[in-house]
Amino acid sequence: MPRITRAALIQASNPEPADSPVEKIKRAMIEKHVGLIGQAADKGANVCCLQEIFYGPYFCAEQDTRWYETAESIPDGPTVRLMQDLARKHEMVMVVPIYEMEMSGVLYNSAAVIDERGQYLGTYRKHHIPHCHPGFWEKFYFKPGNLGYPVFQTTFGKIGVYICYDRHFPEGARELGLNGAEIVFNPSATVAGLSEYLWKLEQPAHAVANQYFIGAINRVGTESPWNIGEFYGSSYFCDPRGQLIAEASRTEDEVLVADLDLDMIQEVRNTWQFYRDRRPESYEKIAATTVVMPAT
Repeated sequence: MPRITRAALIQASNPEPADSPVEKIKRAMIEKHVGLIGQAADKGANVCCLQEIFYGPYFCAEQDTRWYETAESIPDGPTVRLMQDLARKHEMVMVVPIYEMEMSGVLYNSAAVIDERGQYLGTYRKHHIPHCHPGFWEKFYFKPGNLGYPVFQTTFGKIGVYICYDRHFPEGARELGLNGAEIVFNPSATVAGLSEYLWKLEQPAHAVANQYFIGAINRVGTESPWNIGEFYGSSYFCDPRGQLIAEASRTEDEVLVADLDLDMIQEVRNTWQFYRDRRPESYEKIAATTVVMPAT
């Protein structure tokens, strides 16, 4: 009998200006997502993933300590507890990206994973932290992740998480595959322009190289007062052959749902023996902390 997982991605705009009180923004985004999560459940989703730091704007467009107020602990903070209740209510696995406070002054860009019984399974912390383009000042807010590349066993498949800028680094995507991931979710916040041409290039390539499904999520709209660009949505699912099987709109809030046939992973791996033929003993520089470039 085929193993079919119905998965959902939620892309959404921020209904409040980013210069509103942070608690007002957070409350409005959480309320909005509760309704969208209900829509995913109504569509029969077994697994649902939200966008990067779903309960706020992309505040890394500025450097302001007021956004520290939005960080919460995992798993005992109020947002994760709410999502545990919703997961239990809808009998749906939830991937919940939030701003995590491990302790005062130690903050991460994270995603909590919750099973359909509302049980907390664990956390992924974003590894690769950009701080190189106007409007992407993430090192002001986040420590680099330190929990490795965990894969979470659920009733509906083995789930891994990679967050936004992580997607530019194939090493972690391979780690997730080696750890047994069948579905990898990449919640993101990215604007039109600089890296848009990579949006449908890199992650299908990860899916092909590692032979798993990917759910890529991007928010929509523009966020004042920064207006760093248009968050262009276009969330999608791709299969282990790198083919897009469902895609959301560029501009609208949307709950994107697709049926993922997890048996396809074995079918593809029987054809392309990448894990058999890889040569990790020959990749000497991949794990080096210092790379010496050859002289020109």
